[in-house]
Amino acid sequence: MFRNRIFASPTGHQALTLEGFVTPDVIAYYERKAVGGAAAVTVGEGVVDSRRGKGGKWHVTLDDPRGSFPLHRLTDAVMRHGAVAAVELQHAGMFANRDLSFQGASAKGPAYGPVECELDGRHILPMTEELILETIEAFADAALFAKQCGFGMVTVHGGHGWLISQFVSPFVNTRRDRWGGSVENRARLPVAIADAIHKKCGASFPVEMRISGSECHAAGYGLDEGIALARQLDGHVDLIHVSAGSHEVQEVFTVTHPSMFLEDGVNVKYAAEIKKHVKTPVATVGALSDPALMEEIIASGKADVVQIARGLIAEPDLPNKARTGRDGEIKHCMRCLHCFSTLISDGQFYCAVNPETSRELEVKMTPPVKDRKRVLVAGGGIGGMQAALTCAQRGHEVILCEKSSRLGGTLRCEEHVPFKKKLDGYIEYQIRELGKAVVDVRLNTEVTPELAEELAPDVIIASLGARPVVPKIRGIDGAHVLGAEEAYISPDNVGKRVAILGGGLVGIELGIYLAQQDRDVTIIEMLDALNDGGNNLHMIGLKNEMAHYSIGVNLNTKAVEINDNGVICQDPEGEKLFKADTVIYAVGQRALSDEAAALRYCAPEFYMIGDCTVPKNIAAATSAAFTVARDIGC
Repeated sequence: MFRNRIFASPTGHQALTLEGFVTPDVIAYYERKAVGGAAAVTVGEGVVDSRRGKGGKWHVTLDDPRGSFPLHRLTDAVMRHGAVAAVELQHAGMFANRDLSFQGASAKGPAYGPVECELDGRHILPMTEELILETIEAFADAALFAKQCGFGMVTVHGGHGWLISQFVSPFVNTRRDRWGGSVENRARLPVAIADAIHKKCGASFPVEMRISGSECHAAGYGLDEGIALARQLDGHVDLIHVSAGSHEVQEVFTVTHPSMFLEDGVNVKYAAEIKKHVKTPVATVGALSDPALMEEIIASGKADVVQIARGLIAEPDLPNKARTGRDGEIKHCMRCLHCFSTLISDGQFYCAVNPETSRELEVKMTPPVKDRKRVLVAGGGIGGMQAALTCAQRGHEVILCEKSSRLGGTLRCEEHVPFKKKLDGYIEYQIRELGKAVVDVRLNTEVTPELAEELAPDVIIASLGARPVVPKIRGIDGAHVLGAEEAYISPDNVGKRVAILGGGLVGIELGIYLAQQDRDVTIIEMLDALNDGGNNLHMIGLKNEMAHYSIGVNLNTKAVEINDNGVICQDPEGEKLFKADTVIYAVGQRALSDEAAALRYCAPEFYMIGDCTVPKNIAAATSAAFTVARDIGC
């Protein structure tokens, strides 16, 4: 019994032991989704063959009985809140053991003869008949182990380029035996796995299978093959989970994990088409966080279940808020891919808008406030708003001062950018929350030492932000030269040909915005690479958009002078002119640290957060504000 049709799609938290056993942090991460009202909570990346099937170093081990006790703790934590605990069964096939190749590990795939892997030069050997049968048994054994640990369902990962999709693909699978050739033969492996799980676990134990409805690139299969695969699975699985894309093809990474440049529910079309051809219930996934859209998907028959991954990282309470009619209180995922990038770099899902994600256990253990204090927050940007909200939620008396006429800080300059509508929505969400909280908001009010003395706070949190750096280049004061903020606010003042100085996120995103308005854009960067600001996966989406709009990128290129014709630059080949009607600088930010430090001795407690310390990003400002505010009065 599932309490609704919203499932928490598998996300593979990597705070595991070296053996691949879950830790209290992992348990708390999945439990929080159950508390929020999801009907099923799926643990990601459970490997069925830890010797031959690991796609990386950090997977939940499902073939080691020593992992049963922590998994029992996890399933209990999820199911006691009314959700069904599920686990994803995965085998990387020909992409296994890449991180472990130094240990002499190998990998096997569906094709006959050694295949040269373009990623690391390994030789991939074909799976023998005996090994295929062993692998089917490994999936079934892993499912039985999961059931014994308290899981109520398994999700077999048959998409995105892993083992099963390698067998299904007519391009990767070149076998001539009963496992290759026709669609019936290529689908024999997932069908056999599903049947083996049902045989071992019982017909009443649900088997969900994720597939790529289309691989969405020229060298992969299309929707017709996705439909054919689903028809083979029909009646053998209990839920067909239709995703899209392949993890090994960079240009479709941001289709599998839709970027901010794609519309909400961009991949629903694949599930909707497949549903026309099968009787088995169908699930859809990708860029879903709007309850109205999800309701329409279900009501119109496009899918039977909606799966959410990043949307529940940003807002684990989404199902409960939707059920109780509090749609306006839902914090929507911005699809910035910060969470996925930090999973790779830090092993944690750190969310730009939800500072509790991957800190669930820490939050549960936060002591209550012992000493209620009067807190003055200087600055109403991203960090300042979060600090004020957290302090108010903790019971402190809060005054929030913003020297301009609006809350939101410098990011308000992007409010009309189409692909930043989720960011603007987040800022408006925070403003609404401040309106409901007990916070004294004072606009057009700059915090000075004199004002601080008058207000007599116990605590000052300085969140003054940063201001753009103006490069020292001859001609920078020309009438046709703008800062990035000015260009965002008044794009009509930007000419047809644009040269942007700076290849960081600000310059790149501005370039895409202007290119969408039919400007001819060139980006000029002194360094030898574009700067992703620590979010390398967002950069994949940016590069796709730059290619789409034919944005020129010039690396190792230093601007030396701006004149009426454009920008004179120096590159390894010498001096050249980049013609431009408008030159825009986006070369970095200067932290307002001196201005913030002027308030240091105006209260017994003083904290600096956000860009006025070191200019970083939304996630850094949000998490620092949340943490500092939570510590006050303990």
